[in-house]
Amino acid sequence: MTVGLDGSPESAAAARWAAHEAELRGASLDLVHAEEWLENPPLPVTTTEGRRQWAEAVLRDTAEETHRAHPSLKIDTRRVGGLPALALTRAAEDSDMLVLGSRALGGIRGFLVGSTGASTIIEAVRPVVLVRSVDHTGNPPDGTRDRGPVVVGVDIHQPCDKLLAFAFEEAAHRRCPLVIIHGWSPPPILSYAPTLDPGVQQEMAHGITTALDEMISPWHEKYPALQVDSRATVGQSAIQILDAASAAALVVVGRRIRHSAFGTHIGPVTHAVMHHAVAPVAVVAHE
Repeated sequence: MTVGLDGSPESAAAARWAAHEAELRGASLDLVHAEEWLENPPLPVTTTEGRRQWAEAVLRDTAEETHRAHPSLKIDTRRVGGLPALALTRAAEDSDMLVLGSRALGGIRGFLVGSTGASTIIEAVRPVVLVRSVDHTGNPPDGTRDRGPVVVGVDIHQPCDKLLAFAFEEAAHRRCPLVIIHGWSPPPILSYAPTLDPGVQQEMAHGITTALDEMISPWHEKYPALQVDSRATVGQSAIQILDAASAAALVVVGRRIRHSAFGTHIGPVTHAVMHHAVAPVAVVAHE
């Protein structure tokens, strides 16, 4: 488990969440500071030696605090150089996931995923988890929020095996329910053709629910003890996921890997969930 630290309350919240997650998975914790991570450091650090000392203090203090809370957890610390997104991505190559902090903006504005965080999500092949912090102590909004369900958004028209594998595994580690959401909207013609058979939409809904059940059936067989609630709901996907995730321990969304340098690398649904979900958000890259 790798955590990107920058000395902020948000990265402290990320370290606390990751330590709990590492214990669930029986993994070690790797605390990493990327040298160019900070755009506006919380302290005036002007010299190379000063930056080194400050970074080492951040790593040391976070490691000591984490060790006090999780004395059996193996914790490593290191500084890495280069462009922050690439440095953090490389640092997490052998980890289950990379965990970063995300700053609250307040109200309907949601949370800020800075340029380094967004770039890291685009570069990373491993899942990237964004952990929220809304106060100066570095605490997540509702404590660790580890009692709620895992919520995952899927698209029945695209392969989602990697996304479902992560979500099922995470729910199994936590021994909590898994909620699977597929949001859909009837074609516009149904709004402009009132004379159509009123059963058409119900028939479409039945077909979509059947397709969703078929998609997750192999995972039911692999995790027979897991409580799963699958929902094919009418409405915008992002809104349906955010509504289901209001009390979640973790929200899982996908990012399709694009091999072209052009085009959008984070889809609109994932982008909306990243910026508005209160719970930690895991972004899973998949083909």
